[in-house]
Amino acid sequence: MHGKTVAGSVCLKPGTKMADTSETLKNVVLNDKHVAAGGRMVPFGGYSLPVQYEGIVAEHKWTREHAGLFDVSHMGPSFLELNEKTGDEDADHAAIAALVEPIVCGDIARLKPGQIRYTLLLNQDGGILDDLMIARSPRFAGTLYIVVNAATKEADFAMISGAAGDKAKFTRADDGALLALQGPEAVDVMATIIPEAADLGFMHYGSWEWNGTRLMIARSGYTGEDGFEILVPSAFAGTLWDKLVGDERVRPAGLGARDSLRLEAGLPLYGHDLDETVSPVEADLGFALSKRRREAADFPGASRILAERDNGPSRARVGLFVEGAPAREGAEIADTEGNIIGTVTSGGFSPSLGKAIALAFVPPEFSAPGTKLLAIVRGRSQPAEVTPTPFVPHRYFRKPA
Repeated sequence: MHGKTVAGSVCLKPGTKMADTSETLKNVVLNDKHVAAGGRMVPFGGYSLPVQYEGIVAEHKWTREHAGLFDVSHMGPSFLELNEKTGDEDADHAAIAALVEPIVCGDIARLKPGQIRYTLLLNQDGGILDDLMIARSPRFAGTLYIVVNAATKEADFAMISGAAGDKAKFTRADDGALLALQGPEAVDVMATIIPEAADLGFMHYGSWEWNGTRLMIARSGYTGEDGFEILVPSAFAGTLWDKLVGDERVRPAGLGARDSLRLEAGLPLYGHDLDETVSPVEADLGFALSKRRREAADFPGASRILAERDNGPSRARVGLFVEGAPAREGAEIADTEGNIIGTVTSGGFSPSLGKAIALAFVPPEFSAPGTKLLAIVRGRSQPAEVTPTPFVPHRYFRKPA
């Protein structure tokens, strides 16, 4: 479900070899489908997942031009439902929102039925524990649909459940499959399966009956393209996968293309561009700080975050065009005199632009678009220039107000 966020990708380059691991990996429900389709399975987030099928660049370009199908079942979908309801839909939503708002910075109370909000789990110092999606159910009063990132889901689930206490029931939904259908032709493909879902606006979701089960369908994703994320029970996951890949407009795509697409879209990845030391202001995620919550200053780490918002942070996340070889995560950034000033958090080759791009943290005085910098790649200084993100424009579908 991440727009992002929300979430849940892997920093890889074409030809990357994965290290041997003795970790006991979990298989996603569709593991056999991926193997049969030629997916190269790699360990990620405790799961065995396909990094590519025919190739990262080919899958990336197909998604930009048609529709790529990603298995993101390692993510953390869940539901939170109020135990005692009044029968007043708005009052019940206000009650369930009040349980989660103390741990996030988003305005959950003002969500409309079916609306999704990207928000952040924060620690008391204002650092980001995870980025996630929280949605108001369009069918059941006092119920939230929540999707967190794979690597942090156990801690996230414990935090959300703890915040709810005995006032709401927390239910994991990560025993099924979560599929992301992304690309300009995704909406036409979806219309052949659930016509009503094609009418959803970006960051909205609904649920519909299909072949004897119920699908949760959100118009969201982590590629910058229009698309959908579909939660399907495990018993029906294979049938849905076959139906989707049976459409000539759809091809399976792996974690490698998911990562290159989200990087072009300028979307941060938790554990790389975001962590518990990074604030929303430093991460250029100020939009996730809802106005009502800012005014009330009632979220974790509010004193730090609001001070950074008013006075500026000590570092800023920026986009970079890099000349020459890609600057990967961990590469140092220097000013034009060679003084080290920052670090790359995500970087790679952009198949859409035909050049190297990166996300990095630098001091604010070096964050203006057009600023000339140096990226240190394998001990060699390469010219880099600060550029606005996204690198490739988003193509989300927003319904007229």
